[in-house]
Amino acid sequence: MRYLLTAALFSLAGCAHKAPEPASPPSSASGAAASSAQAIIDAPDRLEADRALDKGRHPAALLEFVGVQPGMKVAELMAGGGYTTELLARAVGPQGVVYGQNPKVVLERFAEKPWSERLARPINQNVVRVDREFEEPLPPEATGLDAVVSNIIYHDIVWIGGDRAKMNAAIFRALKPGGAYIVIDSSARPGTGVSDVQTLHRIDEQVVRDEVLAAGFQLGEESKVWRNPEDTRDWSSSPGAAGERRGTSDRFALKFIKPQ
Repeated sequence: MRYLLTAALFSLAGCAHKAPEPASPPSSASGAAASSAQAIIDAPDRLEADRALDKGRHPAALLEFVGVQPGMKVAELMAGGGYTTELLARAVGPQGVVYGQNPKVVLERFAEKPWSERLARPINQNVVRVDREFEEPLPPEATGLDAVVSNIIYHDIVWIGGDRAKMNAAIFRALKPGGAYIVIDSSARPGTGVSDVQTLHRIDEQVVRDEVLAAGFQLGEESKVWRNPEDTRDWSSSPGAAGERRGTSDRFALKFIKPQ
């Protein structure tokens, strides 16, 4: 979910000397998608620990941006304890499937117990556990996917030395034509490249754009939902280090599309 700031400013400038036109009402399709996403977030059987993260994560906006629908086949990279994976599982429903991937180092360091407990919940019966490294993050049967989600973890792949070129190529192969690759992450200062991935848990947005586009994707959409212009980008966005600022980092949100 990323922003179209340049386009918005251009549009505003173009209308500076014109009388404002009445806003068009939202389409029934977009309104239905928003309503469905919020219903998922409001489900009474969600964990309280998950609800506590919602304010900073904007989960309804995430589901809308991914465009996930019942019956879809989707995947999440570095699912961790499964916060986002469960949201996707609820959205695709019992006829869909979610591949939740974690590499060995993440499972060993912190995710094994919460991930296993997550998968034992009945709501996640359509989740396929995937223990694989980032170079080939998805199993051979994960083909024709509708979407792959990377939610605030691309910088971690850099940190642990994952081969992003191989990973992005593998994701490209796994997606169906027209399928979406969504990358959200905390913004580093422009021009810093990958120098802040370990110290500040941030990555330069341009690095992500360049690497994903190099795999053959096209940029389809951006969102400003996670943007925070007041973020100085000089503090660690790691959950443990951020403290009360957790969930307030400026985050870019990009939806890449596999060409038809």
